[in-house]
Amino acid sequence: MPASPSTARAINDRLALRLLQREGSLTAAQLKQLTGLSRPTVADLVERLTDAGLISVVGEAGEQRRGPNAKLYGIVAGRAHLAALDVRTEGVSVVVSDLVGTVLAEASVPIGGDTGTGPAVEQAVALVERVVKEAAADRLHTVGIGAPGLIDPASGELRDSSGLPEWHRRLVATLQERLPEARVSVENETNLAALAEQRAGVAADRDTFVLLWLGHGTGAAVVLDGALRRGASGGTGEIGFLPVPGTTGLPSAVDCEGGFHSLAGSAAIVGLAGEYGLTVEDSSAPEPHAAGVVGEAVTRVARVGNAEAGDGRSGRDGPTAGLGDAASADRFLDALADRLAIGVASVVALLDPGCVVLGGEVGQAGGEVLAARVEKRIRQMSPLATVVRPSGLGGGAVLRGALLTARDAAQDELFAPPDR
Repeated sequence: MPASPSTARAINDRLALRLLQREGSLTAAQLKQLTGLSRPTVADLVERLTDAGLISVVGEAGEQRRGPNAKLYGIVAGRAHLAALDVRTEGVSVVVSDLVGTVLAEASVPIGGDTGTGPAVEQAVALVERVVKEAAADRLHTVGIGAPGLIDPASGELRDSSGLPEWHRRLVATLQERLPEARVSVENETNLAALAEQRAGVAADRDTFVLLWLGHGTGAAVVLDGALRRGASGGTGEIGFLPVPGTTGLPSAVDCEGGFHSLAGSAAIVGLAGEYGLTVEDSSAPEPHAAGVVGEAVTRVARVGNAEAGDGRSGRDGPTAGLGDAASADRFLDALADRLAIGVASVVALLDPGCVVLGGEVGQAGGEVLAARVEKRIRQMSPLATVVRPSGLGGGAVLRGALLTARDAAQDELFAPPDR
């Protein structure tokens, strides 16, 4: 049964908006070419979308030989404002953007472990309100939140998890109360990081991959055939609870100590580095502390490699300085790769993802040096071909993923065809 004229118009409008979202500003002629629609049909939809306040003229195309330049149309970025939050145990980061994802303002605030639930929530909400004001946004259309812990697949709410601050759950509810016109959604932080890597990072060429989060704690996100998998209880990727050799015990239902977390969490990595005499005392080192230690080890190894190559970039104190430190750093990175390979090999054996991304601040700090060592070990441990890549987004992937999901949700609503 053919679509009614009103339905056909709605479908065409949505197609044009999606193209403008993906390609950026376009002329009417370009819209005609990309949609395959007739010139009169494109002219009608451009007029409708302009009258609806969804698109506007944003410039002109290059000079034409005859006649006026063609008008460039783009989505009205100020039609809606979005917020994204990265909620960690130690603080909150917020960005506010327009409808096309351009960041207008951003800020972070630390929240100490001894801060009470009420004051912690107020600090976080005050930060959101301040960033919204700095962005000159009248109101928020959609708020996307990334947080550690399990998300109930039925309700979409953050579940009560042992070890996580109570203010995390209270914050989501309080934001919904204080921003009644906004649509507030929460997603596991590692899942959001994977979505960001899939859309704008190192996994853009992969429909199937696993992201291994390496930050203060550990986690994993699974993307199969282009879709994020959450599991029956929302717990897919809780790799910190994976029983592994090399720990003093087994994890429990309420504590991941004794699991993979005990090998690859930030505290464990810092402890491992200490065994090789590697420390980073600088208080300005990146958080988590393990990222600073790993980054310093990579730098020391690279410095010696540069010296051996004779390129004159061996370091501040001469071409042979730090060789002993570099040897320790090299052994530390090997030992860390051994640990990470245990978790990665388990994922590979079960899911055969073909690609594993070392995410989070630690994965980014390790870069290609650490990723290559893990990949080498996986080739020795598994017959399943697997590439291992370092994150290009690091800890910022959570905010990027939260903003992408907020933008998608807002555009889905604003661009949706009317009810038939």
